[in-house]
Amino acid sequence: MNSMIKSFDKAGFIQNWGWFLAWGLILFCLGLAAIGAAIFTTLLSVMFLGGLFIFGGVIIVIDSFHYWKGTGKSFYLNLLMGILYFAFGLMLIINPLVGAATLTLLLSVLFVLLGMARIMYASSTRFPQWGWMLFSGILTLVLGILIVVGWPASSLYVIGLFIGIDLVFGGWAYIMAALMGRMLVKKN
Repeated sequence: MNSMIKSFDKAGFIQNWGWFLAWGLILFCLGLAAIGAAIFTTLLSVMFLGGLFIFGGVIIVIDSFHYWKGTGKSFYLNLLMGILYFAFGLMLIINPLVGAATLTLLLSVLFVLLGMARIMYASSTRFPQWGWMLFSGILTLVLGILIVVGWPASSLYVIGLFIGIDLVFGGWAYIMAALMGRMLVKKN
């Protein structure tokens, strides 16, 4: 903890509070736009992810022929991995609705499991302020269940909504930091 405090550049932070405010406002507005266009954001995100998988697949296939060529089984396994990456990416781009449904279902399962793990952890350790971890676990579990109950219809907006919410809160954190920096400028 102490090393984190030492690495904090208070003078630089105070000097650049305006940039924190600008980035915060941009992120906040992008988050509101993403929430307002949650379906578009979801589909765009799924297609972007598909592009990343395609790019990764191409790199792995090239690597197979460049590095693994002539190694027999290793070559074919590496080539298969590249083809699977490419095929999955292509599926996400060709049919982003199916991709969104798949990713949303996986996300809901993750939330249910994370929620249960947090509840068990908080209940068993009872560390100081453990109630907040318990609350977080219950909230995550309920969110996962709500997504599953609304699935597959929720697939259209959940990813975009979560991206938007993350951007809004990230932007808000920058804005609050900027206001603290501005307050420190006035004190100095």
